[in-house]
Amino acid sequence: MSKYRFSHSLTAKALAFVALCASAGAHAQLGGAMPSQTTTTAGSAAAVRSLFNGGLRVRTLTDAGNTTINEYATSTGKIVGYAWEGPTMPDLHALLGQYADSYRAGAATPGADGNLHGSRIAQPDVIVESGGPMRGYVGRAWLPAALPPGVTADDLQ
Repeated sequence: MSKYRFSHSLTAKALAFVALCASAGAHAQLGGAMPSQTTTTAGSAAAVRSLFNGGLRVRTLTDAGNTTINEYATSTGKIVGYAWEGPTMPDLHALLGQYADSYRAGAATPGADGNLHGSRIAQPDVIVESGGPMRGYVGRAWLPAALPPGVTADDLQ
């Protein structure tokens, strides 16, 4: 009987460890660093491509809800934006990282630009646009002051 408990406990711990590793490797967060090489997480390859003559790099990921997330970074690897599209909303808290509190503060202010199918929260340090019908969510989040020269929010798709 004690063998069974040990095996069950060990299995549970191993599954928790794998879930944590998969979550951590899936993406970084705004202001963080994009991994320099291709990674595979939860069966999803994430190849890094260059845009704007190397001024911007993009890595495409698929989260647990099957939403496609494009992660944008400068040539130095600093993540400056995300764009998403899919059947579920991505984990904004995880994507925004240190900017999540600023986003929440903007969303809580009276007159925040939002309606049933979309919202735009513009803070000095972070802008988040999100919307779409159920199972058709789209959005983007970016650091306006960190976008490389010649890159605009419209380039984050």
